[in-house]
Amino acid sequence: MALTNRTCRDSAARSLGHLGTGILLVSAMCFAGEQPSISADRDPAELVRRAVQNEIKASDDQNNRFLFRGVKTTPAGSTTRIYVETKEATAGLVIGYNGQTLTPEQQRAEEARVERFIDNPEELRKKRTQERENAERTMRIVRAMPEAFVYEYAGEEPSSEGIGRAGSMLIKLKFHPEPGYQPPSRVEEVLTGMEGVVLIDPTGLRIAKIDGTLFKEVGFGWGILGHLDRGGRFTVQQQEVGGNVWEISSMGLHFTGKILLVKTLNFVSTEVFSGFKRVPADLTFAKAVELLKKEEAAEGDIAANGKICRK
Repeated sequence: MALTNRTCRDSAARSLGHLGTGILLVSAMCFAGEQPSISADRDPAELVRRAVQNEIKASDDQNNRFLFRGVKTTPAGSTTRIYVETKEATAGLVIGYNGQTLTPEQQRAEEARVERFIDNPEELRKKRTQERENAERTMRIVRAMPEAFVYEYAGEEPSSEGIGRAGSMLIKLKFHPEPGYQPPSRVEEVLTGMEGVVLIDPTGLRIAKIDGTLFKEVGFGWGILGHLDRGGRFTVQQQEVGGNVWEISSMGLHFTGKILLVKTLNFVSTEVFSGFKRVPADLTFAKAVELLKKEEAAEGDIAANGKICRK
């Protein structure tokens, strides 16, 4: 699924991806053994270019779909969801708020919310279309990375939990805007005010982490449609989950600004993804909902047993 998250996970977006959702929210309304050292003379720009090519290739792969858990935290609290990727759209079911399981009434309402997509094919079609449009906007940001930034070698870092391939060393590159870069649309405009670091796995040539910060205010539509304030930041982390398949493990978004010079934007969230289990590539949305309910029941049993054990 890679950095584009192929279906742009319902909650806020998986890869430069639910970089995608935070940034796109504004632009749409207006990212064994010791290994040999990687030398500094290896062309950083070429590394990024090849890694981006692999992210694009991975985003087009329709054979790898997963069930996984996501915990999203905002200033208002946390929401725990289970997701299942399907050929039609991503099915997501809320199973808890602020570390607590749902009440029976909340559970029935949440299941009814997801089931409406099965009962109403038009709603499912709209959901699929929105996911694909979000994924394409995010892909535009990914494709722009080699041209939008200047990269320089900044050393190496070992992989860690949720970042990269277990036991590997990652190449660290600093980046800042390419002075001559002309963004082709509002989607890419945010890149002109961003700097940060990117970690690349040199073996698989995949992006393991992006950490970008706005060093200046970035406007959309000459500032008329809106702007993002200086200091806005996003982080996206990827990990290999087996078989040379990479998935987003966490995303952090912290942006403030204005939309149409009037409405205040304050988008702050962190989402951590875990528990990846492969599901059939041809899984339908209806079957995914059945699977979600089974996982929800299993989660409930675990929570209940935990309470009993603590008594």
